[in-house]
Amino acid sequence: MNWTENNNKLNRKFEFKTFKDALSFMVRCGFEIEDLNHHPTWTNTYNKIEVSLTTHDTGNTVTEKDFQLAERMDDIYTKHYKQ
Repeated sequence: MNWTENNNKLNRKFEFKTFKDALSFMVRCGFEIEDLNHHPTWTNTYNKIEVSLTTHDTGNTVTEKDFQLAERMDDIYTKHYKQ
């Protein structure tokens, strides 16, 4: 897993070939996010996406929900976008 844990958050940066790929990744992840009902803090700048995961319901700590979403995001990235 390419995530780091800092300040009660799991963090990762994803890089893509194009903005279109980055946007597509966000849409694909959106379905997993809704399935888990666990919404990240993320930003997109051209072909880069920065993601922070924390569980607000538990006082902003890293929980199994965060690890589950991180794994799903990694799977999508590896399957469709890994350069």
